[in-house]
Order: sequence, then C-alpha cells, then structure tokens
Amino acid sequence: MAERRVCVVTGSSSGIGAATVRLYARHGWNVVINFSRDPAPAEAVAAECRALGAEALCVKADVASDADCKRLAAEVDARFGRADVLVNNAGTTKFVALKDLDGLDAEDFQNIYAVNVIGAYQMSRALLPLLKRNAGAGIVNVSSIASMMGVGSSIAYMASKGALNAMTLGLARALGPAIRVNAVAPGFVETPWLKAGLGAERYEQTLQGYKARAALDAVMTPDDVAEAAWWLGAGAAKTTGEVLLLDAGLRLTRG
Repeated sequence: MAERRVCVVTGSSSGIGAATVRLYARHGWNVVINFSRDPAPAEAVAAECRALGAEALCVKADVASDADCKRLAAEVDARFGRADVLVNNAGTTKFVALKDLDGLDAEDFQNIYAVNVIGAYQMSRALLPLLKRNAGAGIVNVSSIASMMGVGSSIAYMASKGALNAMTLGLARALGPAIRVNAVAPGFVETPWLKAGLGAERYEQTLQGYKARAALDAVMTPDDVAEAAWWLGAGAAKTTGEVLLLDAGLRLTRG
C-alpha cells in the first residue's frame, strides 16, 4: 500500500479549515490540524478525521510567529516525514465599516497582515523542505472576494487579501516547477465566525442581499471552499499562480 500523503491546514479547528481537513481525510490523506487557542475543537475535528481512517496530528501554533511555524513544520516532519499540500487558511480581521476610517489604526493593519499575509509566507517557507520531497506538491492560500471587489469586514482585511493574491503569484514563480501555488477567493461563506462578527441581524441581511445579486442565488459553505482547496491542492497538476474566484456568480450581478 502506498504511503499516505499529508495535508497541513492552518486555522483548521472550525469553519473552512475543518471542512478542508475532513475532505482530505475522506480522500485517504493524513492531516495536520492547526489551532492557536482552544485545543478542544481541534481534537474534535481530529477525531472525525480518524474515524475516516486518517492519522491526524493537532498542533498549537500562531502563524504570526515564525518560531511557531518552524516548530509546526518540525512536528509534521517528526510524525509523518512529509507534507504534500499546505492550505494557508488561518485568518483574522477587525469588523469596521468601510467609511469609518478612524476605526482602523496602524496596529490593526499590522495585526491583520501578521496572520493573513506574513503568516502564510512563514508557513510556506517553514514547510518548503518537506513539500520539495514530493512530486506534485502544492500550496493553497485562502483569500477572499474582498480582495477584488472592495467589500468585506474592513479595508485592512481586503488589503491583506489583495497582498495575499500578489504573494501567491510571486511564490508560484519562485517555487515552480517543483511546487504549485494557487489561491481560492470565496465570496460570502456561511460560518459561525462571520455571524459572530456581523451580528445575527446584519449577517442575515448580508446573506440575503448576496443571494439576490448572485447569478446562482446562493452563498458558499465551508464544504464548497474545501472542494476548491482539494482540487487546487491534490489535483490541478498544471495550474499555478491562479486566484480562483468562488462567488456563486456574484460578479455577474443579476439584473
């Protein structure tokens, strides 16, 4: 029996990240579940993956810390001796109305960039030696439609995702042909994190408004984003430097 491949997903104790590790486990991969605070949700996801037949490793690490990224990579190496796909999913934001320019300061930008951009860079660099060992290795960055449309939780968030898109292209140039680097940019995704950030009333208004404009009359689920991360990571053998817009046709704006 061939050795199982390994997928590392940052920020994977809930939402998109959890859906992604579950999908890779369902396809016969071993998985690494990363969390930065409470271990209980991560262990629950790990139990689900083990029930699917996968080996699952939980690692507490803050991707904004380069030392933590290097330690996570060392733990992956010690446990599995390989990594085939890295999904940079960990992200953060501050919910601030776009017109409220006083609602963001330099520290807010620095905190958001530290996770959304620098964290993805540091994780990619830390796992690079492991990824290089395996043909067809890939990195998938979880971006956002906010980077393309000037909408979202805050200007700092959308700017960070724009920077992540640019970094995706740069890494694709730098790491090819050995490693493919792509990004997925989802629109509105139904997650408890987003509901908590927007508040229940605004969340429902935003959801219904999105569906009314999207050509497919739909919003995304974490499983939808996980499917894209699966294709870009495990498949898409000749695709690199792409930012896949996953928006249910919002860009078409139904008339």
